[in-house]
Amino acid sequence: MKPIIAAALLTLAAAPAAAQAGADDIPRTPQGKPDFHGVWTNASLTKVERMPEFDQLILTEAEARQWERDAAAVGAADQAPTDPSEGAPPAGEDPEGYNFFWIDPGTQVGKINGEYRSSWIVDPPNGRVPYTPEGRRAMMRPVATFNSFDNPEERIPIERCIIGFGSTGGPPMLNALYNNHHQFIQTEDAIAINVEMIHDTRIIRMDGEHNPPELDQYLGTSVGSWEGDTLVVETQGFKPLETLRVDWGVFVYIPTTATVTERFTMISPDEIFYEFTVADDTAYTQPWKGELMFRRSDDKLYEYACHEGNYSVPNILAGARAIERDGRTVTRTSPRARLDRPLE
Repeated sequence: MKPIIAAALLTLAAAPAAAQAGADDIPRTPQGKPDFHGVWTNASLTKVERMPEFDQLILTEAEARQWERDAAAVGAADQAPTDPSEGAPPAGEDPEGYNFFWIDPGTQVGKINGEYRSSWIVDPPNGRVPYTPEGRRAMMRPVATFNSFDNPEERIPIERCIIGFGSTGGPPMLNALYNNHHQFIQTEDAIAINVEMIHDTRIIRMDGEHNPPELDQYLGTSVGSWEGDTLVVETQGFKPLETLRVDWGVFVYIPTTATVTERFTMISPDEIFYEFTVADDTAYTQPWKGELMFRRSDDKLYEYACHEGNYSVPNILAGARAIERDGRTVTRTSPRARLDRPLE
């Protein structure tokens, strides 16, 4: 993948309740609504689910700083020059990853209301998606074919340049390994969110209606309304191909029948407090809720150049057919990171 990464991100700022801007301090449209125009980022070391090494939502400053130092050390090691005396890796043991040049996940732990967060999920208290047994089985079905080689339809959407990996376009709109910028274009009738990752664009219909069930979309149908200065968005009608949201080490299952409710509240000219709730009676034991911050960025969005669909997929399938012609077995592996934990 050859994403074009924008310049350095703004640092993640605290949003203590006592320091929140008054209603007169935020930019407004001619109609008097908060004006979200501009480029925003949610890059962070914090992810949607809690890391297993933490047992609390709120981290101490010492824990947050250690996490940041560890991440910086890993990044420095990945950027170190290759030892020319090492030679090529053995066959079948290639690095299987991007050069660190392309990676831009953020450098700081998420901070909300002055608190360092170990996860964006705040409910359930354990910081994990509360799958039912049926929901977990439904998630594992696409994971089981994650590395299948029979046909292009089994390859993940990001590999086919259809939609971004993770849940950057959302909803919920989550941070990923890179390309965490979002450009808001706002009118009285609709709000468009242009997502840096694979140039997805969400259209939020203000006071509109959802599509009929037969007209589902990759990012669902989003309908917005105002509750005072808070933009409330309800989304439903996702395509089956977008049920498994995949980021490195993070897998989130959101079924086609789910409803996602988001709340965007501008708490200062440069910060949006973002809340989301994901509900589905079959997939989850309860609705699960999260919150994170979007920070205004001076960076520009550049074209996301995706050529996997042109090169990688044909080469993957051709390689599998060549292996089969040789009488060998195509190894099928499933990424099981963070999936082997017991049901919560």
